[in-house]
Parts: sequence; C-alpha cells; structure tokens
Amino acid sequence: MSDTRSPVRPAEAAPPGAAARPRPLAARNVSVTAAGLILLALPFYLDPFWLQAGLFAIAAAIGAIGLNLLTGATGQLSMGHAFFLAVGAYGYCALAGDGGTAGGHTLVGLGLPSWLAAVLAVVLAGAAGGLFSPIAGRLRGAYLGIATLALIFIGQHVLFNATSLTGGFNGRAVEPLSLLGFTFDDTETVIAAVPFHSAEKLWYVALAALLGGALFARGVLRGRPGRAMNALRDHSTAAAVMGVAVARYRAAVFVLSSMYAGLAGVLLALVFQRTVPDHFGMVLSLEYLAMIVIGGLGTVAGAVVGAVFVSLLPQLLTRYGDALPLVSSPGSGGVSPGEASRYLYGAAVVVVVLFLPGGLTGLARIVRTRTTPSKERT
Repeated sequence: MSDTRSPVRPAEAAPPGAAARPRPLAARNVSVTAAGLILLALPFYLDPFWLQAGLFAIAAAIGAIGLNLLTGATGQLSMGHAFFLAVGAYGYCALAGDGGTAGGHTLVGLGLPSWLAAVLAVVLAGAAGGLFSPIAGRLRGAYLGIATLALIFIGQHVLFNATSLTGGFNGRAVEPLSLLGFTFDDTETVIAAVPFHSAEKLWYVALAALLGGALFARGVLRGRPGRAMNALRDHSTAAAVMGVAVARYRAAVFVLSSMYAGLAGVLLALVFQRTVPDHFGMVLSLEYLAMIVIGGLGTVAGAVVGAVFVSLLPQLLTRYGDALPLVSSPGSGGVSPGEASRYLYGAAVVVVVLFLPGGLTGLARIVRTRTTPSKERT
C-alpha cells in the first residue's frame, strides 16, 4: 500500500541576513527599557539644577498631554490651560496647608494629608473644568479659544485679590508631599552614598505620574473614545451622523484635560515650593500651545517632546547664556534668556506649521522611514 500521509515539508529557508536583523518591535522595547533605566538613575548623577529643570519638563509634559487630548485629538482650541494649572497648584496649597500668615494676610488651610490634598486638587481642577464644560460642549475652534481666554483674566484677578487663599502678589509656601510615612522635602536622605533632597525624591513621584498619565492617554487615543475624538476633530457633523454624542464628548475631554492640568499644577507647586500668581498667566497658556504644536498634535509622544523642548530651552539659555551671542543676563540691557527662548520656540512654531505638520515626532518618523531598508519595512 502506498503511504497516504502528507510528506513532511522542509521549513522555508530564511532570507540571507534575516536572523541578524532585529525586529523593529524588539528594538523599540530595548530602547524604551534603556531610556527608563537612564531616567531612574539620573538622580544619582545630576546636580540639583538639572534635576529641577527635568522636573519642570515632566510637569509640563503632563499638562501638555492633557491639552493635546483636547486640542490635538479633538480639535478644541483652549487658551485657558494655565487657569487649571493654577487651580491644581493653589488647591493643593489650601487643602494641605495649615493656614498661618504670609505678607500680613491670614491664609486658609485645611491641613489634610498631603497625598489626599494632591488627589483632591486634581479632582478640583476637573470640577472647574466641569463647570465650564457646558460652554466647551457647544463651542469649537476660535470661539472656544476666546471663551477660555476669559478664564485667564478671571484667574489672575482672583489670584491677586483672594489673598487669604493665594497669599496675594508674593504667593504662599507649599506643604511638602508626604506618602507612606516618607516626606519629600529637603531633609537629607542618603541612598547608595548619594544625598537625596527634595528634587531627588520628587523625581520618582514625577516619573510615576508622567508614566501613568501617558499610558492612560495612550489608551484613550487608541480606543473607541480616541476614534470618536478624531472624528469630532475632522468633521463634527459627520461624527454626529455616525452616532457620536458631540457635546458630551467635547465636555468630557475638556474635563479630562483640566484634570491633567491640575496634576501638572500640583507637581509644579511641589517643585517650586512656592506658588506665585504671575506664573499662571497668558504666557504659560501660549507656551503649552507651542509645546503641542512643536512636538506634534494628537499624540502623547508629541506632547512630551514639545514640553521638553519648550521648558528646557530657557533653562539651557540661562545656564550657558554667557557663552552664547546676543544672550545676556536679565537686567543688563540685552536679550534675556527668557526672551531669547520665546523667540526661538516662536520661530520653531512657524517652521513646524509651514514645513512639518507632524511636529518633531513626525520628523522622527520620516527620518526613521527613510533610513530603514525597504525589506525591513515590509
């Protein structure tokens, strides 16, 4: 009898060099792991200046992710992001502080545990966004931008005049964060022969907040809510025909963006160790818009890259301004580091709008595509 069993087929030969080429996903995992390890090790090697600059960048990245969900993914222009940062920062101060006096003013303070005050401050920022959400659900584009612009003027008036809450022009001190019996203040803690102070301790809290915020936003953008948000951005009428609740989604994203801003405000307050009303003005809102445009609209990575670029540029110019042409120290009559940084990222916004619609992350994708051999891309 003839053997009816199917013959065993030899495995297809792999193309030459296939085994030597790493898969793109594996290479990405390796690079992400390496970047994570480097970030975890930075407090052991960087001086306080760079750690504080990095904390500013992390706080800015958290706020920029929230704004990118609203403006980049949903197409809702907001000029009032700084208002919700102020709500988070001053909300934390009022909830965690014990009162006292500052500048001759008696301050309000509930004395709650600082970790609970941080959570409630984020919720408070979301509640402030919820109060504005009916307007956000019915307006879009420039109309919403003008409406949110009013929040800045209202916020500045309140911050300078509600002295019992904000401390007035000079601001108020910030209660250090305490979690699980560990206080994130300037008390020295030695770890592996390295003294840890406030910046070193807060670094890991900030990284955890950024990682959680980025993963949550990424999940939103990749899921059904993200598809609905993109449909709203592209054509709200078509989205409504497809069953998307336009007003509800716009209002919900506005609240979510406000909570991200509140978390960024809490972290900024903890890093600064003092809240000052001048910081939460129009310039800060414009800087956040510059972050998401330069980094790339509608992506989490774009928000992070843009935040790092915009927030670290003034720090770099301040540190190395003496060695750079046309940049001088503040008050000397030349271009100060802050002004020079605004000129530079203003020019970057123009370049991105004209030549790089995808921002810096879009440029990175173009470079990666052009440098990857065609066989690997297929």
